[in-house]
Amino acid sequence: MTETFDLLLKGGTVVNQDGIAARDIGIRAGRIAGIGSFDPAQAGETVDCTGLHLLPGVIDTQVHFREPGLDHKEDLESGSRAAVMGGVTGVFEMPNTNPLTTSAEALEDKLARAHHRMHCDFAFFVGGTHDNVKDLPELEMLPGVPGVKVFIGSSTGSLLVADDPGVRAILKVIRRRAAFHCEDEPRLEERKGLRVPGDAASHPVWRDEIAALTATMRLVNLARSEGKRVHVLHITSQEEIEYLRGQKDVATVEVTPHHLTMDASWYATHGTMVQMNPPVREARHKAALWRGLSEGVVDVLGSDHAPHTREEKAKPYPSSPSGMTGVQTFVPTMLDHVNAGRLTLERFVDLSSAGPARIFNIATKGRIAVGYDADFTIVDLKRRETIRNEWIASKAGWTPYDGVEVTGWPVGTLLRGKRVMWEGELVTPAQGEAIRFLETLAKG
Repeated sequence: MTETFDLLLKGGTVVNQDGIAARDIGIRAGRIAGIGSFDPAQAGETVDCTGLHLLPGVIDTQVHFREPGLDHKEDLESGSRAAVMGGVTGVFEMPNTNPLTTSAEALEDKLARAHHRMHCDFAFFVGGTHDNVKDLPELEMLPGVPGVKVFIGSSTGSLLVADDPGVRAILKVIRRRAAFHCEDEPRLEERKGLRVPGDAASHPVWRDEIAALTATMRLVNLARSEGKRVHVLHITSQEEIEYLRGQKDVATVEVTPHHLTMDASWYATHGTMVQMNPPVREARHKAALWRGLSEGVVDVLGSDHAPHTREEKAKPYPSSPSGMTGVQTFVPTMLDHVNAGRLTLERFVDLSSAGPARIFNIATKGRIAVGYDADFTIVDLKRRETIRNEWIASKAGWTPYDGVEVTGWPVGTLLRGKRVMWEGELVTPAQGEAIRFLETLAKG
C-alpha cells in the first residue's frame, strides 16, 4: 500500500547519522514517517527544499530566558521566538530566575508558563543548592527536567555552592548527569582588585583561566570519587581542554559559539557587550577550544543566551552585568565556521543535535530517523547575510554580531512537523511542549 504523509519535504539534502544525501522526508502526525524518494501525490502538503540542507532540529542546551522575575530583559515567549527565528527547535532553560527554580512548585509554574506559549520545545534545569539537597532525587526525575544545574562560582544567593562538601552532597544524591558552571569562588574573591574601572578587558584578568581550571578539577575529582557523571558548561581555556581530554569517562564538555568566535581583541571595539562569565579570553584559548572540538573532547554547543538591556550593558565596567544574546545567532555563526572549513556540517549536527540527545538521554529528538519527532533546522549553506540588531527577536534587541557578515543561514524551523519559521517569518502560533527524557518517561 502506498504510504501517505501529512507533509513532504521534497528535494533537500538530508544530514543524518549515515551521512549527507539528497532525500525526501515524509511526515505524519508530527513524526518522521519515511525517508527516501516520494511522489508529492503521497502528501497532503509538499515543501520544495531544493538547494537546502535539512538538519536535525538544533537543541540549545543552555539559555537564560529570565522568566519569572526579570521579564524586562526576556521572557519565555520572546526568548523562544528568537530561538525559532534562528533555527533552534529546543532549549534547556537555566534556574537562576526569581524565584529560583529549586522546587517542584517553581518548576510547575515554569512548565505552565511555557506550554503552547513558547515557540520551541523546552526543558528546565532544577538548581542545586545547599538547602534543597534532600529534594534533588525527586526533582531531577520530574518531567521536563534535563537534570540539576549547580553554580560552583559566579552566582548570587543560595544558587552558589562554592564549597566541596556542598558539591559532594549534591553528587551523592543525584542519579542523572548534572551540569556545572565552574569558576573558583575563593579565587574570584581574592582577585576582585584586578578589575579596572571602565575597562572590560580586565574581566578575563580577574576571572582568569586558573579560576576556571581549579573549579573544573575540583568538580571532576568529586564526581570521580562519587561515581557520578557531570557536564561542564562553557569551557573557555586551553588549560581546561588539556585537562578534560583525560576525563571523558566522567565529564562531558560544552563550548559556546561566542568563545569559538571572539577573543580578547573584541573588548577594544565592543567593551561590555562581550562581557561574559566565564570571559572571552586571549586568542590562544580560542585556538585550544577549536583543537578540543576537532579532537572530540567537546561534546556539545550551547549558546549561554543571557540577555540584558542596552541600558544595563552600557553601565561602566564592572557595574555592567555579564551576558549577551546568543540563541538566535547560534546557527548562522556556526554555519559560517562550517563554510570557513573549521568544522564539517556533520560535526555541527553532532554538537547541536545528536550530542544533546546523547548526553541528556532525550527521547525521539536529535537525529533524522523514522519514528523521531519531525524537528528540522533547514538551512541555505550558500546564503550570505549580515546579522543586524533589527533581526534580533529577543527583548534585549541587540547582538554583539551586529554588522557581521556570515555565509550560511537558517531559512526554516520545523517543530513536530509544522513550519514555525519560514524565510524570516513566524508562520505558526506557539506550540512548544516539554521535551521528554528517557529517564523520566514513566512520569511524563
